[in-house]
Formats: sequence, structure tokens, C-alpha cells
Amino acid sequence: MNAKKILGTILCAVIAITALTGCAGSGKKKVGISMPTKDLQRWNQDGDYMKQKFEAAGYEVDLQYAGNKADTQLSQMENMINSGCKVLVVAAVESTSLGTAIDKAAAKNIPVIAYDRLLMDNANVAYYATFDNYKVGQIQGEFVRDTLDLDNAAGPFNIEFTAGDPGDNNASFFFNGAMDVLKPYIDAGKLVVVSGQTDFSSVATPEWSTATAQSRAENIIGSNYADKNIDAWLCSNDSTAQGVVNALDSRYNGEWPIITGQDCDIVSVKNMLAGKQTMSVFKDTRTLAERTVTMASQILDGKTVETNNTYNNNAKEVPSYLCDPVFADINNYKQILIDSGYYKEADLA
Repeated sequence: MNAKKILGTILCAVIAITALTGCAGSGKKKVGISMPTKDLQRWNQDGDYMKQKFEAAGYEVDLQYAGNKADTQLSQMENMINSGCKVLVVAAVESTSLGTAIDKAAAKNIPVIAYDRLLMDNANVAYYATFDNYKVGQIQGEFVRDTLDLDNAAGPFNIEFTAGDPGDNNASFFFNGAMDVLKPYIDAGKLVVVSGQTDFSSVATPEWSTATAQSRAENIIGSNYADKNIDAWLCSNDSTAQGVVNALDSRYNGEWPIITGQDCDIVSVKNMLAGKQTMSVFKDTRTLAERTVTMASQILDGKTVETNNTYNNNAKEVPSYLCDPVFADINNYKQILIDSGYYKEADLA
């Protein structure tokens, strides 16, 4: 065999090994992580922490952000599939628009783990890793209930709602969890929604946009609260809560309301310390990332994947693992956020 043929044989062998391992020359299995955007602090933390944990466990990682564009995310997922990834972890920009990529992954026996946002309408979603999102809303509703002492105080109290992105399946869980706690008080007249906006479609915020939440809140304040106090404003997450805070700062002259949130973003924790946001549900992304790494490792090692629940995505009951959220406020933020190492004091200065 001449030198050219020998070289060709070696090259073919290298290509074959690369295809099997998903990582040229390293022998490591490759995991694709598709995050929706870098515009929200939490997705940067989720992506970075998961990447660290996967790499520490011996995997190669392809981490990409989709800029909140579903078509970009679809293309990124297809590239991950074609580049040899053995598992995909996907936090969807939009829960129903990634079906073709999910199907392509299934055709190549590549399991897809939906991360924090359930991938809908597709039977090829293998697993779902998330927090108990209905419970997130319950915690927010219970906080409002207990802080206003709705079971004992005379009332009535005025409340408004700002929910999340209608394209994010979790947004309805958050809203419904909170509304199920508070609706009896609305029905009894103890809570009054002066704007009249109580259904999800009316209070939803596309892309969880701070600017959109601010604009809507300014309209509500201007139209309904010239001579009334707002006692509570239930916001499903921190980016929408920040929009409501901005609107209150610019348009509102009454007593400052209770404002809920979620994610414990630095801006919102600073607002909490300044008395402008009352609480934020804390979903420790380290816990969720570690659970997702465990699930992926169990898949790749051929072990039984540990789950503790299922979620229906309209096509199947998706085996799921639900982590528990807690809330942080002015009274416990040091224990929850600082002592745990999630933030440093300097981060909140």
C-alpha cells in the first residue's frame, strides 16, 4: 500500500471516530445546550453553570444562545445534531416551534431534555427538568395573601397583575398558581382589580419584556389610579416587575404596593433592598443545572433516569424532575442568596 492510500485510510478512521464520539480527537461525548437569550441574567447563569458542570463531568459542551428568535434556535439545534451531540438540553424561545429539530434528533437517537420550559406538542421530547412552576405562582399569591392579611383584614385592597410571555408554557403555570390562591378574594370583593384585567391574555407580556411591562403599567396607572392606592402588583418574574417599578416611579403618587417577582435578578434584589420590590421567588439555577447534568449522564450511561413527576405536553406525558422554589425578601435574602454563595455582597452594592 502506497503512502497516499495509507494516509487516506488513517483519515477515514479519524472521521469515523469523530462521528462516534462527537468530539474530534478528544474521545468525549458532546452535549448541546440551547438557551433562549442572553438578555435575561438568569439564562446566562443557567448556561454557564450547566456548561461548567458538564465539562467537570467529562463532556464536551456546545452552548449557544438564540437571541430570543425561534428560527435561530431551530437552526442552532440542527447544527448541534449534525455536529455529533449525543444529548440536547433546550430552554425554548417558544414552546411549539422546534418540532422539526426535535424530530431530527429522535431520528438519530439523540434524546432532548426540555430545560425549565416544556417543549409542547411533540412526542419525541424525552425528559423535562424544571422547578414546580405552578408552585412558583402559589408562593407569589400566598405572599400577597399573607402580607395583606386577607383572611383577617377588612379591605378591600386594590391589585393588578402582570404575567409572562404567552409563548412560554411556564407563564400560564405561574399565573394560574397565583390566581388560584387569590381568586377567592377577588370573587369575595376583598381584592379589587381596578383595571378589570384578570385573564391571562390581558395581562401577558410578550418576551417578558421590561419595556412592554412598563408601558402597560403606565397605562393602567394613568387610567385607574389618579386618586387610588395600589396595594399589590403581582408580577410573574423580575423583568416584568422591573417594568412595573419603573412605571410606578414615573407615574404613581400613592403608597408603594407589594410587588412580587421571580428569579432574584441582581436589579430586582437591589430594588428589594431599596424597598421597591417586595419579594422574588428564587429558583436556584445551580440545583436545576446539577439535576439536568445528572439526567443527561444517566441517559448516556444507559442508566434509569430519575424523575419525580410528569408533565403533559399535548402529545405525551413527559417524564419530569421538579425542583422546589423558595422566596427571598428583605428578611431572608442574605441567607438565601449571600450565605449560599449565589451572590456576593459586592454584587448587590
